[in-house]
Amino acid sequence: MAKQLILNLFDMAGAMHNSHGLWKHPQNKRHLVYNDLNYWIELGKLLEKGKFDSIFFADVAGVYDVYQNSKDPAVRDGVQVPMNDPAFVVPAMAAVTEHLSFIVTVSTSYEHPFSNARRFSTLDHFTKGRVGWNIVTSYLPNAAQNYGQKEMIKHDQRYEIADEFLEVSYKLWESSWENNAFIGDTEIGILFDPKKVHEINHNGTFFSVKGPHLTYPSKQRTPIIFQAGTSERGRDFSAKHAECVFVSGATTEKLKFYIDDIKERAKKYGRNPDNIKTFTFLNIVVAETTEEAENKFEQYRHFWSSEAAKAQFGGSSGYDLAKYTDKDAPFEYQHTEHGQTRAASLTKDAPKKLTVQEVLNKFETIDRDHVLVGNPSEVADAIQYQFEATGIDGFNLAHFVTPANIEEFINLVVPELQKRGIYKENYTEGTLREKLFGTGRNLLPNDHIGAKYRNAYSTKLNS
Repeated sequence: MAKQLILNLFDMAGAMHNSHGLWKHPQNKRHLVYNDLNYWIELGKLLEKGKFDSIFFADVAGVYDVYQNSKDPAVRDGVQVPMNDPAFVVPAMAAVTEHLSFIVTVSTSYEHPFSNARRFSTLDHFTKGRVGWNIVTSYLPNAAQNYGQKEMIKHDQRYEIADEFLEVSYKLWESSWENNAFIGDTEIGILFDPKKVHEINHNGTFFSVKGPHLTYPSKQRTPIIFQAGTSERGRDFSAKHAECVFVSGATTEKLKFYIDDIKERAKKYGRNPDNIKTFTFLNIVVAETTEEAENKFEQYRHFWSSEAAKAQFGGSSGYDLAKYTDKDAPFEYQHTEHGQTRAASLTKDAPKKLTVQEVLNKFETIDRDHVLVGNPSEVADAIQYQFEATGIDGFNLAHFVTPANIEEFINLVVPELQKRGIYKENYTEGTLREKLFGTGRNLLPNDHIGAKYRNAYSTKLNS
């Protein structure tokens, strides 16, 4: 069978995601219903109908207030604020679906590994093994201030914290409870054998955790590890820890470079690069005819908010575009402690040197270069090309108008992809890790760094 693409819906549990200003579109409903649990329940059913592999919940820990040194532009257009906790909608969506999985974003910079381990073990139980953790290190200054810090932790130190955060997590998930700790014997009066439940006694640079893990091991023990980050430090972190990596690149060649680089780095950690799946963004505008799709795209451009786009760029890059007054000056790279890849995207990673005015122009409307517009066949052609040319394993589908764009994709594009044999017609059974890597592979593979924390008593696991 030909390789089939993996598809996640890219979303947030808030009023808006990345479709800046599109809340004003008459078909957009999410900002009116995102606080209603029934909306998420129906969305789960819709995604399973479309054979989506998962819903990927991005998340933030603060507001975007770098642009104009103010929260106002972000709040005005709902740029990832207000934002609910995505973990709470997962059980409701899981209850009405059988195969859809759930990727939840949690920051290692501001959460604690002990409580986070319990959160994901609980979700993995309630979903029957259909949960993954998207690890972020967080870049918003407001997030740092919300968690009692005067300023952001420096970029590379955030990854040092994340590294230890993962070490603690693996100890809790993989070594705290033995496989046969459950006894449940009423005659001898033992529910769980205390000799088979262990403290982890972790004392590190950033965390001190005695243990044991409070939650009984779930089907996957460790949730599927997702990570997004294409900076030098981010790629190395992915190579060491991630089972699924979310990458972005301005060109097909850049995307392929990141994928190949991460997999090559994985070998240095003793990992089989085939045990890493890679994903990138997918933005589409589709209609029955090309003309209808083009008209729809122009309509979306009409509602676009450049101020909202600048607000998000400011938070993610550290560059306050309101401060650049000389429009003819070159837009130079400056090191920030925000997102390194985003900071470089319009400077040293841009195809050519840009002026300040050229950079500002990029935020005035939707970037057509990163949106697939056309009829179902044209959109499927473009998806198939990127899928085959880069070696990518799947896509995170964004949406301008919700839920209309999702329904259009399912009704128009999915059948075309299925006809080409590159998208599944039926789900495979099992946990999320089994669906991604094969039947019987519920747990971390033996070549993963987390597997070394299994104690000698653990059952021999899949490789």
